[in-house]
Amino acid sequence: MGTPLDRGTDRGTDRTRVRRLPELQVDDVAVLHGILDAGTVGHLSIVHDGQPYAIPVAYGRSGSTVLFHGSTGSRLFRTLAGGAPCCFTVTLLDGLVLARSAFETSMHYRSVMVLGSCTVVEDKLPALSVISEHIVPGRWALVRPPSRKELAATLVLALALDEVSVKVSDGPPSTSPEDAGFEPWTGVVPFRVARGEPIECEEEA
Repeated sequence: MGTPLDRGTDRGTDRTRVRRLPELQVDDVAVLHGILDAGTVGHLSIVHDGQPYAIPVAYGRSGSTVLFHGSTGSRLFRTLAGGAPCCFTVTLLDGLVLARSAFETSMHYRSVMVLGSCTVVEDKLPALSVISEHIVPGRWALVRPPSRKELAATLVLALALDEVSVKVSDGPPSTSPEDAGFEPWTGVVPFRVARGEPIECEEEA
């Protein structure tokens, strides 16, 4: 996971400081980048007309910036393009932690939360290639690039990794004296995301 984890510190602001189980907070840029690079789908959240929305998005990381794309016809993406405050999250589930009690049963996870406002990316092609390469490395060089019309219909947004909270939960099950007499299996059930065998499909005209 890169350099040793520095737990219990705050690399962001008071808004991103973990108050519940602060020992899970990690201040290590290599861990931050590793979580983002390992994920595929994130959730971009905003409030529009008083209503919260969470939008699942594909993304890519370029240095200390996360990139997204969406339709110019999307009112939510237009709101984001206007500089509305937003929250971006990525969570990787690494396992189920099965304890003797329901209360202590939990999960192993790595998560990132980014606060800020998006900016519009004018040079769209390089940004779109970053997103494409994050999803399927090597694919961008093989496919037809976006046409001028397709680029005009696409909004590309960037969010700086300036105000960030990173959490990693990876400990064993906890127990307490109240668990005496209960003997279920305890331990960790690992979770792994794996890509299946590709399925060739007929092209639609």
